[in-house]
Amino acid sequence: MAVISSPTYDPATTATNLANTYVAPTKAILDAQAAKAKATSGALSTLGSALGAFQTALSGLASGTKTVTANAATVSNTAVASASANSKAVAGTYSFYVEQLATTGQVSYNVADSVATNAGSLNIALADGSTFQVSLTNADSDNDSKLTAKEIAAAINIAATNNSRVTASTMTINGASKLVLTSAQSGADNAVASIDVAGLGDPALQADLSAKTVLNAASNAIVWIGGQNGTKIEQASNTITAIDDVAFTVTQAQAANATPVTLTVAADKSGTAANVQSFLTAYNNLMGVMNTLTTAGGIEGAANPDAPLHGDAGVAALRDRLNTALRTATGGQSLVSFGITAGRDGMLTLDTTRMNRSVATNPTGLDSLFGRAGAGSN
Repeated sequence: MAVISSPTYDPATTATNLANTYVAPTKAILDAQAAKAKATSGALSTLGSALGAFQTALSGLASGTKTVTANAATVSNTAVASASANSKAVAGTYSFYVEQLATTGQVSYNVADSVATNAGSLNIALADGSTFQVSLTNADSDNDSKLTAKEIAAAINIAATNNSRVTASTMTINGASKLVLTSAQSGADNAVASIDVAGLGDPALQADLSAKTVLNAASNAIVWIGGQNGTKIEQASNTITAIDDVAFTVTQAQAANATPVTLTVAADKSGTAANVQSFLTAYNNLMGVMNTLTTAGGIEGAANPDAPLHGDAGVAALRDRLNTALRTATGGQSLVSFGITAGRDGMLTLDTTRMNRSVATNPTGLDSLFGRAGAGSN
């Protein structure tokens, strides 16, 4: 005869199931709200990143040093010099002859170990007449009562009034220690002229630092604008700024009677287009993010919901302000005047032919539109 058994009744399980069934609708609502809040938070973070990237791109075009409109400066012999020009540079052709480069000076002293007790101080004089003091009172870093060339070099490098004008190092040649002083900047006036040793306590060290050997003589750059019979420029730096808004750096001296190098300044159409395109790319990326985050869902409902920021008034207002800014005229010019137009999807495109024509007639117009500092823009 078959045994009939009744199901086991567990009050705790039954109560739990009833409670879960009771709160399920509320829990579903709360879960949906939490998921929406998480999605909105993620969307705002994504939008913030896109806005930050756009602002960085725009700031790069509107700084005090960066310009949207680009000029190019080229030299006929890149082994002799390189050049650059800003947007204010006037187109033109120049010739120059490089007679001599500016070089840094370097001298050495034979320095044997000296007595550290009452070491005193020394004064290093540069060719321009300036000096700085180096105290050797605490230079004996290993406390062996001796001063070595390395310890003296360290004291020179950390001297408060050195201001990194002279770098000290050491060499050992045939067992003899040498203190080497190198000027940080090129030019004859920046060379180490002498060392005043009157404040040193060891006569032997005084004698060592009174006899220098010139390893490399410091010199000024000598450049002739207009060729060897033109205007002479002599200066400590190899970067010449005699031509307004143009800088060229000489890198090699020319042989006597060599053909002068030609420097040409002209509009850099590709450079300007690249600058404008960087703005367009950042703007289009921002618009793409906004479009994605505000997309409406499909008829499938939960399977294809609205994007996290769909219908968001703040994003709509931001989009409207961006569109208004694109069409705002400054000095009678707008971005459209320079070949920048928006399609139905809000994305920008560039007509380089139209941009080049506008830049040719209004070279500072783009900088004014992008709000470059110092351009007198709105």
